Amino acid sequence: MGVVTTMDPNPGRQAQLSGHALVGAVPGPRGKHYVCGSFAAFTNILVTFPLQKVLFRQQLHGVRVTDAVRQLQREGLRNLYRGILPPLLQKTTTIAIMFGLYEDFSRLLLRHARRSGTPELVTRSVAAALAGTAEAALTPFERVQTLLQDHRHNGRFNNTAHTFRTLLRDYGVRECYRGLVPILLRNGPSNILFFGLRGPIKQRLPEARSRAGLIANDFVCGGLLGAALGIMFYPLNVVKSRAQAQVGGEFVPCGRVLMTVWRERGGSIALLFRGATLNYHRSLLSWGIINATYELLLKVF
Repeated sequence: MGVVTTMDPNPGRQAQLSGHALVGAVPGPRGKHYVCGSFAAFTNILVTFPLQKVLFRQQLHGVRVTDAVRQLQREGLRNLYRGILPPLLQKTTTIAIMFGLYEDFSRLLLRHARRSGTPELVTRSVAAALAGTAEAALTPFERVQTLLQDHRHNGRFNNTAHTFRTLLRDYGVRECYRGLVPILLRNGPSNILFFGLRGPIKQRLPEARSRAGLIANDFVCGGLLGAALGIMFYPLNVVKSRAQAQVGGEFVPCGRVLMTVWRERGGSIALLFRGATLNYHRSLLSWGIINATYELLLKVF
């Protein structure tokens, strides 16, 4: 049987339909912030997960970098990326929420702020805090990540799904949200500072005259902010790691956990901040990647 072909008498209409198809293939003006944030986080986790694992061991056990690395070497390459699924799921979602909800809340609140005369700085700070609070809903992923990275639980929890099933079956939903308070105390303020300072820092960098220059500026801006905030909120991450490493038993208040760690480490600020140097460099790399990738994808879309 022969194939009959027909020509559209209106080539302009064909071009218009093709254009509509291309537009439909990419996210809309609002959805693009979520998509770009998600892809940026995915790229970052793949690159920095081994560093995060070394840092976690320092936070949990107060050991030196070399000791943490030796722990991972003893456990072998097979276990190096053990526990990567929870941060992949959590970070791709939380970073999407962070950027996407910040834009959505800002748009919504600014509309009302113009009528009430509320300063834009206040409005955007509230939007950033709300986005950070919403991120905390995904605390169970951080909880599971902590358990899978702690070598003391290697024989008890097999993988992400098994860990979730065990926690829910044996302890209930509440156990999945252990460590929620330090996460809430960290997320809101850090979001306010990140979104509030990102623009001013970028304006003070040398003017970019090429795409590579723009990417470099976005990397430096995000990296510097991420590293500074990582140091500022480091004790909260220590408290979170200690609280989430426990399975079952009393839910110990945030302040008491901090005091326990403080006493165990001899009341030394240096030991409380053990791992902060690696955290600084990891955050510099992580947030540089996230910010540069996010801004690059925004331009692509």
